Amino acid sequence: MGPRKPKQQYTPQQEQPFMTHLIELRNRLLRILLCVVLIFLMLFPFTAELYAMLAQPLLARLPAGATMIATQVASPFITPFKFVFVLAVALSMPYVLHQFWRFVAPGLYRRERRIALPLLFSSIVLFYAGVAFAYYVVFPMTFAFLIGAAPAGVAVMTDISSYLDFTLTIFFAFGLAFEVPVATIILVWVGITTPEQLAAKRSYVIVGAFVIGAILTPPDVLSQTLLAVPMWMLFEVGLFLSRIMVRSQAAAETHATAIDKDGG
Repeated sequence: MGPRKPKQQYTPQQEQPFMTHLIELRNRLLRILLCVVLIFLMLFPFTAELYAMLAQPLLARLPAGATMIATQVASPFITPFKFVFVLAVALSMPYVLHQFWRFVAPGLYRRERRIALPLLFSSIVLFYAGVAFAYYVVFPMTFAFLIGAAPAGVAVMTDISSYLDFTLTIFFAFGLAFEVPVATIILVWVGITTPEQLAAKRSYVIVGAFVIGAILTPPDVLSQTLLAVPMWMLFEVGLFLSRIMVRSQAAAETHATAIDKDGG
């Protein structure tokens, strides 16, 4: 038999002119903008209903007869409009990240693509999971606590603009916090740290989670705990998955070395 043919290795596409990359980036940004606009136009007729859905966790816990208020003349229109636009951007994120992936994927090696694509998909799912957790778990408990803590004789009547800012901050905080497993795996993947080093710093991670919870959430212990504890648990998930990834990479390298020796 003739000599063994060397295995073909996937390499990134040859470097293209700078203007070609700029044109492709422009086209993908235009597609992203078009997607956001189309989703916004589909949601706009339901602006009032969507904002009412956002306000439901608070309205359900206000005292009888209490309502939300608008302290500015244009707030009844601007605030729901702003929420629908943010919602359109959030719903467009899978397409936005898909366009981003299509732009950077040609420059990645095959082994990098095998890891990067699941991480990209996981980041989308985890962000939406964080937003859902905030809406269905954190909001009911937090609003019940805050309204119950109001002094006697104080009527709780939240401004709709302030409520929107509050909810968007919480959504972003929990969506970002739920990305901890992805961040943990990336740190191990690029070689910045190892699972053993992360495990040794577990106590610092727990303290950091509560500090982040104190910064990103309202100044009450309940909200801080509801953010810090999931961050800690998600860190443990990321640590577990990173250990599996390291073992898989080590096994693949051992297998490749054995094949090279046999071929030699």
